[in-house]
Amino acid sequence: MITLPEASLLALFLETLFYGVFFTFYWLALVILLKKRGIQRDLLIPVATLLLCIATAHLIINFVRALEAFVFNVDTIGADAYYSNLASPLGLVKTALYITQPTVADSVLIWRCYVLNNRSLLVGIPGCIVLLANGAVGYYIVWSLSQAIAGSTALTTIPGLIVTFYTLTMFISIICTTLISWRIWRSRQSMSDGSADLLPVMIVIVEGGAIYATSVLALLLAFLTGSNGEYPAMDIGPPVVGIVFCLIILQVHFHVGSNPQPDSPQKPFTILFGEQGEQNVNHSMEPMIEETEIIQFDVTRGQRLSGDDC
Repeated sequence: MITLPEASLLALFLETLFYGVFFTFYWLALVILLKKRGIQRDLLIPVATLLLCIATAHLIINFVRALEAFVFNVDTIGADAYYSNLASPLGLVKTALYITQPTVADSVLIWRCYVLNNRSLLVGIPGCIVLLANGAVGYYIVWSLSQAIAGSTALTTIPGLIVTFYTLTMFISIICTTLISWRIWRSRQSMSDGSADLLPVMIVIVEGGAIYATSVLALLLAFLTGSNGEYPAMDIGPPVVGIVFCLIILQVHFHVGSNPQPDSPQKPFTILFGEQGEQNVNHSMEPMIEETEIIQFDVTRGQRLSGDDC
């Protein structure tokens, strides 16, 4: 079984690798978004930038912790004891970043789902309640870790809180993904024949649901089994979330996965966040690009809170 110091070094290496990819994709997406107007500048750029800031802060903290564990404090504390200290200040900040990232991403997801469903309060109010409850649980986890005694682990200190956090975040993702998929499918089935109208739904399910659900399930299983393998999987979370977010922006821009008509007008992102929940679907092909665009927020889902500092 991999030791805690080895798992932490592997996590740092993988996070650095994925961060480099995210950083490159961020600037490519930024160049595209700066040429647009409306919601894409007012919302997408700040969200992408916030994801980059969170990933950057997370990486810096991991570097500092590695220096303290393997260089500065190697003769006094030791790497294993250093990483086992749940109440360390840097560890608590890192945990707070894990809480903040999915909270921000979930709030955007719920808002987009609310707008897409004709601004229905039946969607918005329950979503906000679950989001606030999840945020409260997450930040209570941070406080609980600050009170942890030496030698304790997250599995013995707050296992119920962490499982609750994962469950609520997964609940938000599944419900919102289902609602978005249903709205896209319903609006598209009357427009075209064949299976082409199901393509946007598949994009939602695969990119928004499967990727997130698989990563969270892997982290949760590793946490419940007490495996140190959770640390690499967890630490690549912030950059991976940003990578997927920017990839979908690039995909929409270059129309990957869609087959627009050559003479079809290209609607801006604003259409999908406008005042009308139902798009004008009685025109020919303002096609799957529109549906693909509303998916872009679905995977800003951050890999969730788990064991390094939990």
